[in-house]
Amino acid sequence: MRGHCILSHGFESGPDATKVTALADVAERLGFSHERPDYTDLDAMRDVSPLGDVAARLERLRERVRAAAARGPVVLAGSSLGAWISGRVSLEFDVSALFLMAPPVALDAAHPLQAANVPTSIVHGWGDELIPADDVVGWAKARCATLLMVDDAHRLSNHVELSARAFSALLEGL
Repeated sequence: MRGHCILSHGFESGPDATKVTALADVAERLGFSHERPDYTDLDAMRDVSPLGDVAARLERLRERVRAAAARGPVVLAGSSLGAWISGRVSLEFDVSALFLMAPPVALDAAHPLQAANVPTSIVHGWGDELIPADDVVGWAKARCATLLMVDDAHRLSNHVELSARAFSALLEGL
């Protein structure tokens, strides 16, 4: 194996979601092992916060990265809240790259998106109704990240295949 990809789904989505499934197919084709943690139980915990138990999401991803890091290089990928936790956890471990789809550059004023200084590729929709495109452009520019802006909404439903190709380019460049 060339490395291990941990693919984190977005809030109120799941490990079998279209986007993370497409990324898993790319990883497998390129010789990377992969996994898709399930956060649906944590997303349902609305009594903790409107976004469920984000702290527990972070811890679940940390556990996965800890286990995977012993086997070789790790790439973190995620969509929306999955992108946010991938960025945060990348600060704590030696990861090879980040792939972020529709990343919330700020969950709120107290929780900006932070990420390790590693190769980073971002896909975001100009028409994202939750995360302003200009905020993502600014965040990507400050990091010199690869940024693919598309004519789509938050879910990037019309650009799943294009997102998969962008992920492929990131993995091939490692």
